[in-house]
Amino acid sequence: MTATIRPGELFVDDRGAVAQLHGIGIQRVGEHWYAWGEDKTAGDRFTAVACYRSPDLANWEFRGAAISAGEGDLAPDRIVERPKALQRPDGRWVLLLHIESADYSDARVGFAIADRPEGPYEYLGSERPLGNLSRDIGVYQEDGVGYLLSEDRDHGLHIYRLRADHCGVESIVATLRQQDRPEIGYESPTLVRHDGTYYLFGSDLTGWDLNDNKYATASALEGPWSEWSDFAPPGSRTFDSQVSVVVPVGDGHVYIGDRWLREDLASSAPVWLPLHIGDGAARLDWRDEWSIQETTR
Repeated sequence: MTATIRPGELFVDDRGAVAQLHGIGIQRVGEHWYAWGEDKTAGDRFTAVACYRSPDLANWEFRGAAISAGEGDLAPDRIVERPKALQRPDGRWVLLLHIESADYSDARVGFAIADRPEGPYEYLGSERPLGNLSRDIGVYQEDGVGYLLSEDRDHGLHIYRLRADHCGVESIVATLRQQDRPEIGYESPTLVRHDGTYYLFGSDLTGWDLNDNKYATASALEGPWSEWSDFAPPGSRTFDSQVSVVVPVGDGHVYIGDRWLREDLASSAPVWLPLHIGDGAARLDWRDEWSIQETTR
């Protein structure tokens, strides 16, 4: 079975269906990567969070719906995006979600819990963290401590420390804003640490239109953070994609982004590429195809 990844081409799972890996969250569990994606087969309204696993980031086995449409926050007329999962030190899994109304006025983060990465997850409810708006989210974990990355249109991009049970927010660690528009931050955030430096990635607030995504660095989560810089060629609109997550793979990293097709979200293509990180800099180069074995090159 080939392990080749071709950026811009859809993944097909073990059932022969298009893998619904949109707005993905991903974690390494033993010999597999587990991934949670927005199931967009019914368009932008909530159907389910689909769970998959893979040994090589190229071949995906469907593990079922981690959480499905129901009532309240999860009703089928709602919007549920950016599924991100963390495993707590006690072994249980917490799934964090961007919870929205159809007009995007709710701006909340939801929490669900399960005993296994694929679920099924029990939905616990949602909140505006510390009273702030919360739209696109990311997660990070270090030494058993969980962090939520959350875009707040009124104040910027927050890094929050999660409670010990990972099912709520405890405090703000840092807030980042754009240099030229200091009232706002970046959305679709993701964070990794490499050789003692934190790298925070995000996308400009341009709706469905793609843009040149940015990154900033710091030696501590509290900052000070560097100015934001391009990591893909300027003007490439991050190779026509929006960052969803950056994944440590071996000694390297993989950029995972989405090419959103507003009229056919279920067929929005993934753009997955090796990402070069080191010495305080990040760089994304285009490849027509690659495999996981190449991520350290």
